[in-house]
Amino acid sequence: MTVLHLGDDENRFSPEWLQRVHSTLDEVGDVLVTTGGGKFYSNGLDLEWLTANGDKAAEYVADVQELFARVLTLPVPTVAAVTGHAFGAGAMLAMAHDFRVMRADRGYFCFPEADINIPFTPGMAALIQGKLTPASAIASMTTGRRFGGAEALSFGLVDEIAEEGEVVKVASSRVEALAGKDRGTLGAIKATMFAPAVAALRAAA
Repeated sequence: MTVLHLGDDENRFSPEWLQRVHSTLDEVGDVLVTTGGGKFYSNGLDLEWLTANGDKAAEYVADVQELFARVLTLPVPTVAAVTGHAFGAGAMLAMAHDFRVMRADRGYFCFPEADINIPFTPGMAALIQGKLTPASAIASMTTGRRFGGAEALSFGLVDEIAEEGEVVKVASSRVEALAGKDRGTLGAIKATMFAPAVAALRAAA
């Protein structure tokens, strides 16, 4: 099992952070669990870096979307252990996993794009819509609503909720039972399932 710890701060997608995560995916074991420390799973895009490096925005977005595409089609079972806030691209990263387990009592799952005036790219929209019912996509993508654990579960944003200190354990148990699947077969199934989202995500490159 590979447990990828995203960090102990807001875990924003800096270029260095992206490189580290991509490197981990290159060597992933028979299952993947991702989690964060402190108050955050991930707050998503590194807007401060983007503001200072506007000339590299297209390359940066392409790298972020490649991360989503890789996680979507990773040839092993994957689960996001959402121990804190998951906002914007951080929530999209969680959505790219096969499963999501969220802390029950604290933390929000949120796509704030409608409130911060940043429209979804076609790839990001396709990723989210590929995982949610139309009603849940509208409720989460057009409102900027912050979903606590129980609400996120009821809308299908996450698959399970757990108490503090149990999130990673519950998430791990969900995928441990699925370990040992043939990588070629599982990768092909995921590539077929999510072909439209992957194509839209990689079109940015």
